[in-house]
Amino acid sequence: MSFLRRRSAAPAGPDFDVLAMDPGDWPGNLGAGLLPAPDGSCQGVFLRYDLFGGRGPAMIIGNLPEGSPARELGEDEVPFEVAQLLDALDHDEEVTVVETEDLPVMHDGNLLIVKRIKCSEGRVSCVQFDRSDGVLVTIASWDRPITDDLYALLKPLPAEMFQQG
Repeated sequence: MSFLRRRSAAPAGPDFDVLAMDPGDWPGNLGAGLLPAPDGSCQGVFLRYDLFGGRGPAMIIGNLPEGSPARELGEDEVPFEVAQLLDALDHDEEVTVVETEDLPVMHDGNLLIVKRIKCSEGRVSCVQFDRSDGVLVTIASWDRPITDDLYALLKPLPAEMFQQG
């Protein structure tokens, strides 16, 4: 889980709400990682949802604020969360973005424009949407389609979950 490695800076936690599935709603194990900047500020939060029995990660949900270097992608480059998912699965083949499509989705009474990202590896599902506070939410899953039902499970998680103790 390369995204859980810490650099010398020790961020205290994000200064933005993290939108994800509540750990109590997931039947497996949950891991969380912070992407620290050199000054110790939080440049992103990633939640990795693993299945029971050590079958590997099923989903990664990332929250990246404006200015996060993980948001800067080259042409056809997969989002950071997809790269982390593939790395955790020891998937060595190169994967690229082959197509994107914008779709309207309702979440908590608000209309989201969700970008569905199709990758060259067909077992990867990925969607992204921008929140009103400028945070980019990316959901990457392995061997499971992302359906509209998933958006109903997304909610802000308490900031205390991400504070260093």
